Amino acid sequence: MKLNDQFRFVQQNMKKNKTRVTMTILATAMGCAFLIVLASVGFGLHKSIVEEVTRDRLVTEIEVHGRLDEKESYQALTDKDVQYLEGIKHVKTVTRKQSLQQDGVYKIGEYEAFAQTIITHIPSEIKAGFELSEGRLPKGSNEIMVGYDFIKSLRPANVSSEDLYEEEGQLKEQYTFKNSIVNQEIEMTVKQYVEGKEKTKTIPLTIVGIGKKPTREWMEDRTVFISQEVLKEIEKFTGTPRGMVLDPNIEEQHRIEFDENSYDQVKVYASNLESVKGISEELKKNHYPSYSVVNELDNINKMFLIVKSGLVFVGTIAIIIASIGIYNTMTMAVTERAPDIGIMKAIGASPKTIKKIFLLESSYIGLIGAIIGTAVSYGISKLVNVTLPFIINRAFGEQTPEDLVFSYIPINLPIICIIICYFVTVASGYRPAQRATKVDVLKAMRREV
Repeated sequence: MKLNDQFRFVQQNMKKNKTRVTMTILATAMGCAFLIVLASVGFGLHKSIVEEVTRDRLVTEIEVHGRLDEKESYQALTDKDVQYLEGIKHVKTVTRKQSLQQDGVYKIGEYEAFAQTIITHIPSEIKAGFELSEGRLPKGSNEIMVGYDFIKSLRPANVSSEDLYEEEGQLKEQYTFKNSIVNQEIEMTVKQYVEGKEKTKTIPLTIVGIGKKPTREWMEDRTVFISQEVLKEIEKFTGTPRGMVLDPNIEEQHRIEFDENSYDQVKVYASNLESVKGISEELKKNHYPSYSVVNELDNINKMFLIVKSGLVFVGTIAIIIASIGIYNTMTMAVTERAPDIGIMKAIGASPKTIKKIFLLESSYIGLIGAIIGTAVSYGISKLVNVTLPFIINRAFGEQTPEDLVFSYIPINLPIICIIICYFVTVASGYRPAQRATKVDVLKAMRREV
């Protein structure tokens, strides 16, 4: 009996019992939809958390915290360490930053701002993906870049703090700096105590560039980037490394010794994601403690693998329950088609062919149900993502994060569901199919089974 004839025979028999077959397919479709939608919650939350973790950081970025010496003590990284890091295979670039050890005071006309001041290596920052939203990169020693939100730090110096801010802590609109700060002359003031008296030094600078806006709405970048030449000028005035202030009011102030070529923050950027793990292992082997977002993602992926596996397992139970309907349908089919089975046996059909026909029918029902369930699950998933934030807002009065995905269906999830459904339905139809092969020809012809 040819495969086409077997398919035709199955379809004809299914048409004879449309209601029962339809209900069985519906039960299977519901089981599949339940599995996919349930598991999609795990996939959706996983996707949201991964995007949250990686949104403001490059996945190829590795933070190097320092170098461990023979006594397992952390040592600051120097130019020698940077050269070693740049020489590691698949390293794209190494950024390094030094921090001024006092808050810089910056003035533009009547406006002033307090900001963290950083000295960085511009070429490596550019290779790592640093971008400007406005202006250009510094060329001269007295040219600087500022963070995207530095302008928000500027406030009138002659107005008291009580009058400057709203109740929410925001600067009042009338006191905000209205002009562009690009190409503006700005004065940087640093201080030091000499013989118990505070002395200050003013350094004229020019803002030539503004950094790119941070990727997250709640983040602000008010950093000021100065040159190495300006840092040396500050150190010459303060007489301390990195412009550290020696406060006479503190009796035993700890004076930190900085190596001229040491760095406060060093980051390694891999040429591609696949290289991050290898570089991290190389750093660990050579006593450079490090951290990358890939380490965090590994832990997240392991946790959600367990969660998603559990959800798929629970969803599979729904398909197994639906398979009881398939078992019942196929058992009834064997009983009702006893004369047909007898005729097939009488004309020479082998038990293998008869079993194949009934297994084909059960798998046919399962696959149709799985396809319908998959289509329905996509609709439910979209509905959940649209309506659930609204329901949570109405019921609990809380606003869900804009980027939170409650349900996400990757292409492999329906494939997993269809495979599970296929094997479960074939298994549920196996016993009735085996029973069909044992039907006695003479009894079948008399419609007795």
